[in-house]
Amino acid sequence: MRQAVKQNIVNCMTSELRFYDSITDADANAQGQIGISGSHGGLFAAACASRAGLRAVVLNDAGIGLHDAGIAGVRALADLGMAGCAVDCMSAEIGSARDSFDTGVISYANSVAQALGIRPGQSVKDAASFLVKAPEPTGIMTAVPESRTLISVGDLEVLSVDSASLITPEDAARIIVTGSHGGLIGGNPARACKAEARFVSFSDAGIGKNDIGLSRLPALDTRSIAAVTLDCQTCEIGNSASALQTGIISATNRTAEALGIQRGMPLSDAIRLLA
Repeated sequence: MRQAVKQNIVNCMTSELRFYDSITDADANAQGQIGISGSHGGLFAAACASRAGLRAVVLNDAGIGLHDAGIAGVRALADLGMAGCAVDCMSAEIGSARDSFDTGVISYANSVAQALGIRPGQSVKDAASFLVKAPEPTGIMTAVPESRTLISVGDLEVLSVDSASLITPEDAARIIVTGSHGGLIGGNPARACKAEARFVSFSDAGIGKNDIGLSRLPALDTRSIAAVTLDCQTCEIGNSASALQTGIISATNRTAEALGIQRGMPLSDAIRLLA
């Protein structure tokens, strides 16, 4: 009997949860629900969660990183009365909502989530039982425009995008710097990059559980696309300008290595090698 009651509580709780490997996948069914997402906890992802109408959200802390960029959005949601939590990147794979729910451990909870009883160290499953009691937010976060800009690095033209979602098939053969994490979204190699680029960079998002923050690299090797990740402590996740200014390479794929690109190299120097 006790087990049946417990199962009914779990079923009631999970009926209010919505799972998004990328928070950009949130649709009309998000309204008033609790989002569990594999996206990083930066400002853009938080704005997506807010503007989709979610009542509360769990995102990945992406190693927290430079200037706490990996949780900046989760923190900002509190100003709008929206409960938000971040998952320790070492406890769950970034880009996987289900892994966040199954094995994730909370590393940060904003003030609204804390008022519900959520604390760092709790499992996401336990946190979700509190989040279903979250109040409706008092406001909606202003949209965070993501930059898509063509810039020059030496004699080379570089496409700078804050999110890999802004890449299109027409960007084939380009050199691309992104602010996105280097994890395969939902473990799907087809989502590694939307274009047959010449070169592309990502944040390593703290590297994370099972080295997931590097998992786009071998997937892009199979397409002969040179790819690297940047140490999340050297540049802000979600900010491609930051990547270009201060990003240091933390990992490379074989295609990039063949071009002379090495771990520990500033991203800007690696791009100049492509000339």
